[in-house]
Amino acid sequence: MNVVTTKKELIKHIHEYKTKQKSIGFVPTMGYLHEGHIKLLEEARKVNDIVVLSIFVNPLQFGPNEDFDSYPRNPKRDEELARQAGADLLFLPSVTEMYPEKPSYTVTVLSRVNVLCGKSREGHFDGVATVLTKLFNLIKPDRAYFGMKDAQQVAVVDGLIQEFHFPIELVPVATVREEDGLAKSSRNVYLSELERKQAPAIYRSLLAAKEKIAHGERDKEKIKTTISLTISKETDGMIDYVEILSYPGLEEINSICGKIIIAVAVKFTKARLIDNITIEV
Repeated sequence: MNVVTTKKELIKHIHEYKTKQKSIGFVPTMGYLHEGHIKLLEEARKVNDIVVLSIFVNPLQFGPNEDFDSYPRNPKRDEELARQAGADLLFLPSVTEMYPEKPSYTVTVLSRVNVLCGKSREGHFDGVATVLTKLFNLIKPDRAYFGMKDAQQVAVVDGLIQEFHFPIELVPVATVREEDGLAKSSRNVYLSELERKQAPAIYRSLLAAKEKIAHGERDKEKIKTTISLTISKETDGMIDYVEILSYPGLEEINSICGKIIIAVAVKFTKARLIDNITIEV
């Protein structure tokens, strides 16, 4: 596995791959790799000649009161995990490498962002779209892999690829979970021992909602109430949101039909956890 830290080195390798007509699968991450990221690499490995992983904690997607400085980082461990997972190239740039000066141009996302996490994180997806535009142009992947745990991000990336005509296939990968159902996340390390025991209730609430829909329930508010009651009874967390929207458009719906997303966010003492399921009704 090659490890590069500069755009110049990266471009050199990408040029060599393209000259040899190698297909490229790309997995963009902010590091502190866990099984969810490894699953993305494994999926990319199945169908691409070359797998490129980027690790970059992007300051543009953190708000003023968010955890950029304390976001967990372990580049040496990440490098070893990437090597074991079969990555061919690891791009590990610094902030100054990606943003040598204050940005003169950024991408502004106008749809799919004023709901779910985007509603309370103004500018977050602008930062995501801006850095992905840079990375897509540098790496020129044939396929890009994103985990469905952050389904809103997948929807935004889908829109970005379509809007700017990137010749990239977006490959969503199912959420990787612990044995008790909790979605894998870098932020799970912030949970206390008690909160960690309570957190799987988030996924149980989504499964309860799915079961109600399977049995014919179509009242959106009743389904949302089922989710809220489960989380409130079984955890000490504070519910940030419970939403049912169209997917990937992320638009309000009056009746439950078509492809939908049921999404929740719960705030614990030091961690805000998100989870979702998508259903075709």
